[in-house]
Amino acid sequence: MGPILHGLIKLQSVENRLRAAKAKLARCRRTVILQENQVRSLQNALETKKEEILLTKVQCDRMELELKSRDEEITKLRAALNTAKTNKEYAALLTQLNTSKADNSKIETQILELMKDTEADEAESKDIRQQIDEQKQTLEQTRTESDASATKHEAEIEQIQTEWDRVAKTIPDDSLEIFRRVAETYDGQAVVGVEQQEGRTPTYSCGGCFMNIAAECVNLLMTKDDIIRCPNCTRILVLSEPQV
Repeated sequence: MGPILHGLIKLQSVENRLRAAKAKLARCRRTVILQENQVRSLQNALETKKEEILLTKVQCDRMELELKSRDEEITKLRAALNTAKTNKEYAALLTQLNTSKADNSKIETQILELMKDTEADEAESKDIRQQIDEQKQTLEQTRTESDASATKHEAEIEQIQTEWDRVAKTIPDDSLEIFRRVAETYDGQAVVGVEQQEGRTPTYSCGGCFMNIAAECVNLLMTKDDIIRCPNCTRILVLSEPQV
């Protein structure tokens, strides 16, 4: 192999380090985003719980008004019992009175259940508020740590990018363009070594997709400084695995 392939091997090594540094930067930023999403989720849960409490109180107020109206009706029925002129009229009023009392008892039970639900929701809201406060503190700490890490990673990326640019200048433009395209396709892994399989007759395979490589390709790599690409995955082949 000549200077072009050796240059591509070196560029692959720098490319791997560059992508690793960028991945570290993305991870530290993603940590902050995850913390922000947790705070936002808790805030949404709190707003939902507030709406539930409000709707329950509205329903409770409506039922209390209904109960007050029914109490007034019961008072009227009791007064009417005292002025009933016949047993039939008295019995009818008494039945109506007892029915109203039973209905009122059901409404009172429902109101008590709603009040219990409200108390439970308010307790849960208090717990959610506490979780929000704690999560915000964690978020601020995470953001501070992430900013410090990001500064370090950005400096590392800038340094490696400078090295990448320097190595890239030693490679012809057409070869560099092939490297760029293949690297984008395979998450940065553009250059792979040809692996020789053990046996009486030497056989070779691509170090990227592990498909067989013809001996003619290996002979070309031994004698020429040209880019030879795997016919299956199109990665750039070299005689030895790049040390990265």
